[in-house]
Amino acid sequence: MKPYVALIALLSFFSGGCATKKEADKKAESEAKDTSIAKLPEPKPGEAVATFAAGCFWCIEEEFELLKGVRDAVSGYAGGPGGQPTYEEVGSGSTGHAESVQVYYDPRVIPYDTLAKAFLMAHDPTTLNRQGPDRGTQYRSMAFYRTPAEKASLEAAIARFNASGEYTDPVVTQVVPFKAFYPAEVYHQGYYRAHPDDFYIMSVSMPKVEKFKKHLADKLKPEGAVNQ
Repeated sequence: MKPYVALIALLSFFSGGCATKKEADKKAESEAKDTSIAKLPEPKPGEAVATFAAGCFWCIEEEFELLKGVRDAVSGYAGGPGGQPTYEEVGSGSTGHAESVQVYYDPRVIPYDTLAKAFLMAHDPTTLNRQGPDRGTQYRSMAFYRTPAEKASLEAAIARFNASGEYTDPVVTQVVPFKAFYPAEVYHQGYYRAHPDDFYIMSVSMPKVEKFKKHLADKLKPEGAVNQ
């Protein structure tokens, strides 16, 4: 990342908090966009599904799609009651949902234990209701388990993460049973790659993705093989 971009991101963080994401949202609103709800893919034979919330889904979707064994990652909403919410409703913090990503993967290539580790490395799981400049319960850290084995795997991954000293503070991730996942609007899907010049993507998302790639270098797909 270029130094001037990092400096701008730092100044934005201290001067306005989530202003960067709000500006990106305004830009998206001004462009022609498909606000219809994305369709969830059907799991292929032998595939499994996992769901995580780790802050802005634009970045988290990209991070999971970099991993070998992951066929697709879908941005959406989870953790709240009721039916399908809109992005604006979730962004208000009033629905109880968190921006989330649903991952379709081959457990023979990437086991759930590795996904749990990747989830913790994909964001800062020690900050409550916040990820970087983004603040609010819609950005909280959550891991949704579907089986007792997944719950145990998540709890073990968190224990290892806390013991690693990666962060001074302990993990605050909510480990909860999976209930429902609602896909986000079409224009959010693949947003990271579709908007590489977006200020939020450059200043907030790209540094997170680069850090993720360094920590999980041996788990990444070959360059150019994402979503192939």
